[in-house]
Amino acid sequence: MSHLGPEPESGKRVLRREFLTVRSRYTADDVRETGAALAARALELPELAHARTVAAYVSVGSEPGTRALLDALHARGVRVLLPALLADNDLDWGAYSGEGSLVSVQHRGKMALLEPAGERLGPDAVLTADAVLLPGLAVDARGMRLGRGGGSYDRVLARLDRAGADPALVVLLYDSEVVDRVPEEPHDRPVHAVVTPSGVHRFRRPSP
Repeated sequence: MSHLGPEPESGKRVLRREFLTVRSRYTADDVRETGAALAARALELPELAHARTVAAYVSVGSEPGTRALLDALHARGVRVLLPALLADNDLDWGAYSGEGSLVSVQHRGKMALLEPAGERLGPDAVLTADAVLLPGLAVDARGMRLGRGGGSYDRVLARLDRAGADPALVVLLYDSEVVDRVPEEPHDRPVHAVVTPSGVHRFRRPSP
């Protein structure tokens, strides 16, 4: 099995279940309030303040909310790219131009995702991003990220590596999801910063 495919290892699976269980207890108000706090903190990051293009994602369910941040970036004139899931779990990309530019897409065996409704720009569009917002369930003290295990963002990170691209990698989390250590594999790479409602955890200095 490719290391970019779904991950069956038990340690990560157990941790994912634990974090998802905690997230399932958050209400819509919790998600909305968290999203507002995350947007305020993330917009102060130099990596986003100076970015012309940001690859992001639309939060779903009890994920830390991203909609306030997407709208704020768009209002700033930032080009915001959002993912569209492909059949092989890779990601295509499209531009965000406000709430009306999203469409709900039901993928087999997965929850419905909000994806860009307009033109598809191709998987390599992410290479134009100055910053990439990565979904995750946890990040540890080294900057290692625990994802959901589908492999989509492993493909994105591998594509960035192959192209020699070095955008800022930023994860948005709840405060309790910054932990001491998560399991890692050889292909995993650390992120540069984590934003939570109470602050920013940085693992690499921003570029001048």
